[in-house]
Amino acid sequence: MPEVVVAKPRVGKFNKNAARRVRAAGNIPAVLYGAGHDPVAVEVDPKQISRILFSETGHNTIFDVQIDGRGSAAKAMIVDWQREPIKDKLIHIDLKRIALDKALQVSVRVKLMGVPAGVKTAGGILDQVLREVEIECLPVDIPSHIDVDVTGLNLFDVLRVKDLPHSEKIKYLEDEEATVAHVVAIREETPAVVEAEVAATAGTPAEPEVAKKGKTEAAPADAAAKKPEGGAKK
Repeated sequence: MPEVVVAKPRVGKFNKNAARRVRAAGNIPAVLYGAGHDPVAVEVDPKQISRILFSETGHNTIFDVQIDGRGSAAKAMIVDWQREPIKDKLIHIDLKRIALDKALQVSVRVKLMGVPAGVKTAGGILDQVLREVEIECLPVDIPSHIDVDVTGLNLFDVLRVKDLPHSEKIKYLEDEEATVAHVVAIREETPAVVEAEVAATAGTPAEPEVAKKGKTEAAPADAAAKKPEGGAKK
């Protein structure tokens, strides 16, 4: 039985101050839209939304949204969410109404199963390049994840999108030649390379002490200039 999210309609102005009041009261602002209906501004319980996001099906979970005093419940999914960067609290979500008879495009996690032969016998490393793939299917056919057996991968073998399990109910939207995972060798420097690097370093004249101090003093200014800006997964 799908979970029921009870949403309260928001009234009045929809600005930052209004959103703060909603969060101060223990809820988070949200918007419900899609399926030919006008967008509706609502507020929902953040604990319930977090429970859905951290469930096995995550943001692909289909649930019922019941708006107080506005008819029957609607099938919906979480399509976007925002978190406060410092405390990592949910501050806003977008909910989309869905029709169970219409195909959706969603991203699904790829789960690698087993230990590749190239790791067991050749000392390789399994590198997963694509952790999610985009698919198209009916809402009821959305898998929680796609399991792939990688035990047969030898050293330097590549698992591509075309090698993933296929079903008539699911269509992959990624490039079929895109790499999902591969077994790579551990890079080791040979003694000849190490000796060459040592010889090159030994043959380089030392910098004057004044030049070293100049570089050290300039470092904080460079670091400040390159400091990345803060950013806000869905």
